[in-house]
Amino acid sequence: MEQVILVDEQDQPIGLMEKQAAHIGPHLHRAFSIFIFNSKGELLLQRRALSKYHSPGLWTNTCCSHPRDGETLEESTSRRLMEEMGIRCEMHEAFTFIYMAPVGEGLTEHEFDHVWVGISDTEPLPDSTEVDSWKYMRLEDIRSEMEVHPELFTEWFKISFAQVEQHYLDINSCQ
Repeated sequence: MEQVILVDEQDQPIGLMEKQAAHIGPHLHRAFSIFIFNSKGELLLQRRALSKYHSPGLWTNTCCSHPRDGETLEESTSRRLMEEMGIRCEMHEAFTFIYMAPVGEGLTEHEFDHVWVGISDTEPLPDSTEVDSWKYMRLEDIRSEMEVHPELFTEWFKISFAQVEQHYLDINSCQ
């Protein structure tokens, strides 16, 4: 049974809870979202597997999950990126945010989300139980697609996209 780390609004751990119970609560818990860009500046998106217990078949960021108890964010982001997408990549934490959004099936995500960004041209070898398909897209094309078809994207992706886009533009304007 997978557990998540419950946190307060300052991201201080306050306990553990079974993952699905935390989403039913909803209870604020620690999570991370990974955004991998290629050398052309395109973002690697994944379409969540149709068998996922929430948000199946929706497009989202490269990888997202929850750290395990006793695991650092560096360890958990590297572990999940390899498990889910078959990629090893140097990453850095870009920002954090708290959100609460219904995700269907009577579940609500209420997460203190740590957003990590990296650059890699490695071709993904995704786990088919996690990922239905993947593609690289230019940021402006993603923005346009979300305006026309927001229902095709996960809630957390729609909430974080503008800030990720700005972070990517900021770090690349300095180079």
